[in-house]
Amino acid sequence: MISAEGLKEIDRAVAKYPADQKQSAVMSALAIAQTEHGWLSPELMQFVADYLGMPAIAVQEVATFYTMYETSPVGKFKITLCTNLPCQLGPDGGSESAAEYLKQKLGIDFGETTPDGKFTLKEGECMGSCGDAPVMLVNNQRMCSFMSREKIDQLLEELSK
Repeated sequence: MISAEGLKEIDRAVAKYPADQKQSAVMSALAIAQTEHGWLSPELMQFVADYLGMPAIAVQEVATFYTMYETSPVGKFKITLCTNLPCQLGPDGGSESAAEYLKQKLGIDFGETTPDGKFTLKEGECMGSCGDAPVMLVNNQRMCSFMSREKIDQLLEELSK
C-alpha cells in the first residue's frame, strides 16, 4: 500500500527510536502514507499499524486526534485557514474576511470539497505565525501569510494551473 520509497522513509523514522518502540514513528508513518494517498483510509491505517506492530485502534486514535491527518478524501489542494483570535484580528478583516472570501470564491464551506475535487477548505488552529495574520496552510506543507483578497486570488490562480 505504501511505495518502496515511502517504506524507506518510515524505516528512517523508526530508526530514531529504540527497537522495541517503533510505534513512536506512527505520526511520521501516517504523514508519509497520507502524502502518497491523499488521505488515510481504514485499510491504509491498518497497513501502518501492521508495519509498526501496533493495534489499529491506536493508529486511528492518532489519525483522528491531529488535524493534519485526513480520514476521508480531500481535494488535491487542502487549504487550512487559521481562525484563532490573532488571525481574526489581522488586517483587512483578518481570517473572518478571508474565510468568507474563500467560501465565496470556491463555492464551498469549511469541511467541503469543490465538485471538481480540486480544493478542500478546512478551519485550522494556530499555526504559530500570528504576526503574519491571516495565515493559511496548503496541503499541510506550504504556509501562506498576510492573506488579503489579492493574495488569495493569486494563490487560487497558481494552484488552478
